[in-house]
Amino acid sequence: VQLQASGGGLVQAGGSLRLSCVASDRSFTDFYLGWFRQAPGKEREFVAAISGSGGITYYADSVKGRFTVSRDNAKNTVYLQMSSLKPEDTAIYYCAFPVRGTTVTSDPRWGQGTQVTVSS
Repeated sequence: VQLQASGGGLVQAGGSLRLSCVASDRSFTDFYLGWFRQAPGKEREFVAAISGSGGITYYADSVKGRFTVSRDNAKNTVYLQMSSLKPEDTAIYYCAFPVRGTTVTSDPRWGQGTQVTVSS
């Protein structure tokens, strides 16, 4: 399975973006999928995750209440709606699966990353 992330861009603080992660086949619908991000000079960190059915979601404290993860399995797509963006949200955002807790499990699949830049 291959993942393709898109939707990043440049936005002002307080603005919104929606990221998409499209999978090449439906096998990913059996698994939790996560969003992660890596800012310059920092380690990659967990952002959000969603169960295969979409019924369970959880978030890093830093984005809780501002970001929403969802999925449309009919379209093989997971979304990350980001609102009230802050400059500290600037990073490359990656989607990956399978996820357990806040980390990927063995033999993960990663999308190629999409840049999000939030200006102050």
